[in-house]
Amino acid sequence: MTEPTAKPSAQADSQKGSVAPVKKSSNSDKNNAKVTAHDSQHFIENAPKNHVVETPDKAALLALFTLSSVEEIAGEIKDGGDTSSATTPTESSIAKMRVALYHVQHERTRLLYMASATARPTYLVQTLKSQFAEYQQYLLAQQLDKRGLTDTDGLERLWQQLHVVDDIIEDIVRHMPAQQPAGWQLTTQDGRNPLCFATVGTLKNGKPIRDQGSLNSYVLGHFGVSSFTYDRGYYIGHVVGYLFSCYFCAHLSISYGVTALGQQVVADYEYASLETPYMVRLLQGLDGYCKKRIYQLAVICARLSVFASDKRIERMLIAEVNDFDKKLQQQHLDVLLLNGLMPDSSDSTPLF
Repeated sequence: MTEPTAKPSAQADSQKGSVAPVKKSSNSDKNNAKVTAHDSQHFIENAPKNHVVETPDKAALLALFTLSSVEEIAGEIKDGGDTSSATTPTESSIAKMRVALYHVQHERTRLLYMASATARPTYLVQTLKSQFAEYQQYLLAQQLDKRGLTDTDGLERLWQQLHVVDDIIEDIVRHMPAQQPAGWQLTTQDGRNPLCFATVGTLKNGKPIRDQGSLNSYVLGHFGVSSFTYDRGYYIGHVVGYLFSCYFCAHLSISYGVTALGQQVVADYEYASLETPYMVRLLQGLDGYCKKRIYQLAVICARLSVFASDKRIERMLIAEVNDFDKKLQQQHLDVLLLNGLMPDSSDSTPLF
């Protein structure tokens, strides 16, 4: 078993933007894809060890996170779990798609944090919000809310201040200890995908989520890599991503279970399969301030989640069903029946 934690080095603070899983997975880095500044939409596998990767500029980095560009990367994962495909994916093909997705997510995050401050897109999450499933569901709920049942002002203000997500992520990355990537398996209620992980393969319930097609996909990409297949999510990365997922589900009262990801579940990708005592040790390595910031981030994402928007829309449905006083209508109906009158929608007979 790979040692789950690594002692922070003296260089940890100087590389505050570099996520620990990226720093430690040197073997997988050799086979990861690379991006050049003039062609950010395609990854080239198996780069030579002595080849210096050209640093992408701001536009190229932004393109790596833009959904239209992401969908063109790695042809083997471009279907993203779309069940409309004529060919049903096999277990083997799904495993390959998952690993290909992980490499793309890993390399994209590495390039973002290796870039200079001037090359990084400013408040990236605010620029990308229109492609997030959470934002689209928010807009739908806003259009449907004719009775003012949702906190429209509060949610709108939160979406307008979405840049705080990038601020909190940067603060978390500065404070989280260096660790090797660890694997977790997250199972949620009814086999759904409330965290909106990027979908790989076929889903039993719900709709597939594209890579970088959700706010949570964006957030968790800074701490590791993740995907959702069948009725469970697979996460490989820093323990803060695992903690974020737990806080997220708990805030929304979503029943979930987490177990260590077995060593052979995701082949050809380096990660540690941890037993419970090691999980405890990793969590103990996080200071209180870091945990508080992770919790704040999880609550923001939970409030903006598709799951929360769906609950608001369900309340609208109930309100439409109950848009009149049922007790009063029953009294009216009894008066009509007592007088031998046929109930009619145009009947204006007074009750008393």
